[in-house]
Amino acid sequence: MHYNYFIVILHVHFARVAKGVGEYLDKINYSLKENIMKKLIALFAASTVASTAAVAGVALSGAASVSYDDNGSTGGAASDGASSTTYDADLTIVGTSGDSTLTVVSDIDAAWSITSVDLATEIGPVTIAADMFNTNETNLDDGDGDYKSSEEPDDRSISVTLDAPVGDMTVGLDDDGEVTLSGTWAGVTITHAVDADTTTGAVSVAGMDVSVTNKAAATTWSVATTVSGVDLTLDSENDVTAVFGLAGNTLTLTHNASRASVTSNATVYSTDAVVAYTTAALSRDLTSGATLTATYSTKDDSLTLKAAVTF
Repeated sequence: MHYNYFIVILHVHFARVAKGVGEYLDKINYSLKENIMKKLIALFAASTVASTAAVAGVALSGAASVSYDDNGSTGGAASDGASSTTYDADLTIVGTSGDSTLTVVSDIDAAWSITSVDLATEIGPVTIAADMFNTNETNLDDGDGDYKSSEEPDDRSISVTLDAPVGDMTVGLDDDGEVTLSGTWAGVTITHAVDADTTTGAVSVAGMDVSVTNKAAATTWSVATTVSGVDLTLDSENDVTAVFGLAGNTLTLTHNASRASVTSNATVYSTDAVVAYTTAALSRDLTSGATLTATYSTKDDSLTLKAAVTF
């Protein structure tokens, strides 16, 4: 009797011990699972961030147009010349990887020819921008002020910009040793190129966007504002532009002031004088996705029709 009772007591005791051990092991198992799960989540998050930073992307955009120009007083029925049709198609490829971007622009209407290659990247507080393409400019003595072939500069360059902790100032340095200081103070954005002796200031005040540039003591400026739905722009050369909507179309009126001739020098050919003239351009977005523009110019009494599409 006592022996059986003792056996029962042992069974109860071992059952309780087994239950306690089981609960303890379950807690350990749960804790281990929880710990492993947290580590897996952390590892997944880290790998996701790393993967996101390493993902590269390529974006395509472009534009194409066809233009018919009657050439006014320089062509068509008004002279010995003839009307002309011109074509243009451009493709832009932008490749990105993290904070680095490569932009390639090509002219593809006749043959594939690159027109610009730009690389930009960041290393901590330093931004590096490289213009990697040397544009082959025209070198004709045709009154446009073209560079002489032997004097045409190399367009390629590298600039390094450092966000210096001096107020809002940014310090830039290019491969020619040009130092550029820029920043915004009291709403005025100022940029100064030390060696080029060029200072530019821009501010928005009283509904007007004002920009002033001083280069070697010569000052130019422009003012842009909107009055009664008309976007107006005026500059120091007395050029005036007005843009406004008209029955679902956009009308752009531009008056170009006269330009004096510029004599040639050791670097560039001469530039012919230009009398003042006005252009009127009426454009409309079509349901097909294209834009149709008709432009009249008093410079040569010409009318140009242009159909263009962008993507």
